[in-house]
Amino acid sequence: MAELFHGILGLDWRNLAMFAIGALLIWLAVRKNYEPMLLLPIGFGAILANIPGSSAVGEHGVLTFLTKYGIENELFPCLIFVAIGAMMDFKPLLQRPFIATFGLAAQLGIFFTLFVALALGFDLKEATAIGIIGAADGPTSIYVANRLAPRLLGPISVAAYSYMALVPIIQPPVIRLLTTRNERRRRMPYTDKPIPRWLLIVFPVAATLVASLLAPPAAALVGMLMFGNLVRECGVLERLAKAAQNELANLVTLLLGITIGSTMAGPAFLNWKTLMILGLGLVAFIMDTAGGVLYAKAVNLFLRHKVNPMVGAAGISAFPMSARVIQRLAQQEDPQNILLAQSVSANVAGQLGSVFAGSTLLAVVLWKLGGA
Repeated sequence: MAELFHGILGLDWRNLAMFAIGALLIWLAVRKNYEPMLLLPIGFGAILANIPGSSAVGEHGVLTFLTKYGIENELFPCLIFVAIGAMMDFKPLLQRPFIATFGLAAQLGIFFTLFVALALGFDLKEATAIGIIGAADGPTSIYVANRLAPRLLGPISVAAYSYMALVPIIQPPVIRLLTTRNERRRRMPYTDKPIPRWLLIVFPVAATLVASLLAPPAAALVGMLMFGNLVRECGVLERLAKAAQNELANLVTLLLGITIGSTMAGPAFLNWKTLMILGLGLVAFIMDTAGGVLYAKAVNLFLRHKVNPMVGAAGISAFPMSARVIQRLAQQEDPQNILLAQSVSANVAGQLGSVFAGSTLLAVVLWKLGGA
């Protein structure tokens, strides 16, 4: 009889609190449409993980198996990057290579948050993993957190995906604070330069070689991202490209979400570190946006043809949400102002910049700690 009621008798306040958190994530996904493909399975996974004696977790639990063979060996993040690469069109970036620098400037939040986390008492591994929330890229955050601070994987993942969903709320006030109305109304000429097919095929190979040689830990994520893009652009694997964009992306996202949720056991999740991580994640996104805008304003001092500084804010990796936010802001100021192409260019650059920044930091930290 005790076994029959083990789940009920084993409940404590932490289980109940995590049930509430899981329900909140599901509500945000269903009611508010905030990253539903991830927040809903994360929320449900958190509920499963906090049922006393749950067969879904533990030594022989299916979610424990998925954690070990899907996240601990970085399989799921890499597969997600194949799907993302198959969805990405680098033509806007190749048409405007200068805007690629915005994708690096908008990583300011990573480094700012890392130093703040160190000042608050987190060790170097934990601070680096927390800083990568500023990559605004879920798979990169998961990849780095798993390597450096696996105990923080749950709150870091929740923070990364939650704030990505909140980009339309976070970015506009920061942009308005740092720009004038005339700057927000600035138009940028659009030129649709043809990109030869050979360049679209060479680019993912060259980008993989350059990024991986400079930062070898980037090889897995950059390589899978660019492999997916090569499948898209080669012109002879259309069926596989569509499968990567749809079936692969949907299945891995589903499994990734519920597996992340299963790491959110009450004792590990409900502590002061979780609250600090959530706060630092917000700081990271704010500083990313500020870094992109301020960089654009700085380069305008030297440019004959000025850029709209709002485009710099699209240099974060929250693709394509940030580009849409910039376009909406531009049209609120001037209904005839079209910045979507430039914003998408910066947003695509941000995807590459976030992976490179995260992998470089990972390489530096592992080197400093002797490969630990």
